[in-house]
Amino acid sequence: MNFQQLRSVREAERCGFNLTEVAAVLHTSQPGVSRQVRELEEELGVELFVRSGKRLLGLTSAGQALMPIIQRVLLDADSLRRAGQELQGREEGRLSIAATHSQARYALPHVVKDFRLRYPRVTLHLHQGSPKQVAQMLLDGEADIGVATEALAEYDQLVTLPCYRWSHSVVVPPDHPLLALPQPITLADLAKFPIITYEVGYTGRSHIDDAFAAAGLQPEVVLTAMDADVIKTYVQLEMGVGIVASIAIDEERDHHLRAIDVGHLFQINLTRLGLRRNHWLPGFAYGFIENFVPTLTRDVVLQALDAG
Repeated sequence: MNFQQLRSVREAERCGFNLTEVAAVLHTSQPGVSRQVRELEEELGVELFVRSGKRLLGLTSAGQALMPIIQRVLLDADSLRRAGQELQGREEGRLSIAATHSQARYALPHVVKDFRLRYPRVTLHLHQGSPKQVAQMLLDGEADIGVATEALAEYDQLVTLPCYRWSHSVVVPPDHPLLALPQPITLADLAKFPIITYEVGYTGRSHIDDAFAAAGLQPEVVLTAMDADVIKTYVQLEMGVGIVASIAIDEERDHHLRAIDVGHLFQINLTRLGLRRNHWLPGFAYGFIENFVPTLTRDVVLQALDAG
C-alpha cells in the first residue's frame, strides 16, 4: 500500500470516476491510475468501485466505508509534511482558502495582499463556491480555511468562529420612486417592486425570505444571482430593486446607483470562519486568520479547536 494508490482512489471519487481527469490531476497516465486502483483493491481484498468494463461507475459499499479512512490518511500525511516544514523554521508552502464570491470579492482582497507581503514564500489558493461547497471543500481537505455567511455552522465536523456582522442594503437607479418615500422604508414599500437578490443559500438570503414571510408578504423575485456585481448590473438596467450585502457597495464604483440602508428590515448576518476538526494548520495559516479577524489570535483559534 502506498500514497499514490490512495491518491488515485481519492481523486477517482473527486473527478466523478473519470479516469482521464484523475490522470491529469495526478500527472500520470490512465493505465497507471487503473493499475494503482487495482493493486490497492487486491491488497485490501475488496473492490472499491462499481465497474462497467473498464469504466468506473461509483463506489461499492466497501468503497463507501473505506473512503473516509483513505481521505483521513492522506490528510494526516499532508499535515505531517507541513508540520515538518514549520519545525524547520520554513515559512513556505501553500494555504488554501475557500470562500463565497462576496467574501472573496469584498472582504478578503486586503487580507490576501497583506498576507502575501508577510509570507512571500507561501502560495495562496483561493477557491470560490456556495456556502455548502465551501464546507465540502473543508471536509474534503481541499481547503484549510473557509469563509462564508451561511451553512458552515451546520456541519459537526467543522469548528466555526465568528468573523464580523453585516447588514443588507437596497440598491436602485438614481431616479427610483423608493428614494422619494419617507425614510426608513418598510418591507411593504419594497414588496411593491420587482426584487433582484441572491440565490437561496447565499449571502443572507434566508434572512430576506424570513422577513417577508413574517410580514405576510410575497415579493416578486424576478432574478437571482450568486454575486452582488451581477445583481447591480440588472438593477442598472431597471429590471428591479436590488437587495445586496452592504459590504458589496462602493460609492465611487457604484456611482450610477443609490443605496438605501435596510438593516432595520432584515436580521443581521454573521460571517463565519470554518476549520476542519483534527486538522493541523501551519503557523502562517494563523497569521492569515488574525490578519482577517484581529481578535482570532492563534491561542483563541487553538482553544476553539481543542474545545471542538
